[in-house]
Amino acid sequence: MIIRPVQLADSVGICGIYNYFVMTSHATFELDPQEPAETERRIRGCLDESYPYLVAENEREILGFAYAHHYRPRPAYVQTVEVSVYIRPVAERRGVASALYKLLIPAVFDAGFHTILAGIALPNEASVRLHEKFGFQKVAHLSEVGRKFDRWIDVGYWQLTAENARSRQKKDRE
Repeated sequence: MIIRPVQLADSVGICGIYNYFVMTSHATFELDPQEPAETERRIRGCLDESYPYLVAENEREILGFAYAHHYRPRPAYVQTVEVSVYIRPVAERRGVASALYKLLIPAVFDAGFHTILAGIALPNEASVRLHEKFGFQKVAHLSEVGRKFDRWIDVGYWQLTAENARSRQKKDRE
């Protein structure tokens, strides 16, 4: 498996992974499948704004992807990003998400961002474990803010600041 920067040609593979979650999961609040052209537009938007976007690939098959994107459009939020990660179901629990985050998180801070947020539709124990493994701390819980599959869904927010990430890296080296 290799982790590499996304290319626009990856849009079909990324779209297939994402649409699986659109149709089967509350991990995304999108309700309708996405077309590859929309996926390409979103990738281009991240790249145009210099947000890190990575894919995990094995023998030309995309196993997963992770990226940072703007949190909110107001200028005061410019140093805050939100991250997302999606893994092909057959590749889950094989370390793909961890491998992606191991490179994505430092890339976010190296790009000059100060705070990373992760919104997690709950329940999602695997995503909570992943984010906490990388030092994210739960900072908010919003009840019944999304509706999908005829039920209300809560969302939790996990946060990692550059300072906390540096402290964690320092402890890991000691």
